[in-house]
Amino acid sequence: MNEFQDKTIKCVDCGEEFTFTAGEQAFYQEKGFTNEPKRCKACRDKKKAQREETRRD
Repeated sequence: MNEFQDKTIKCVDCGEEFTFTAGEQAFYQEKGFTNEPKRCKACRDKKKAQREETRRD
């Protein structure tokens, strides 16, 4: 099994750095996700809200 370490990633939307924790990396692997997140939690939530708003229109 892989040993994960926290990683610092720069958000593509706001440019802020965020931590992709070892626990999150293990979760991503367990779910079969192959890409690391590109956005911080705040920007992911904002983008999700925008998508949901678009669906309502």
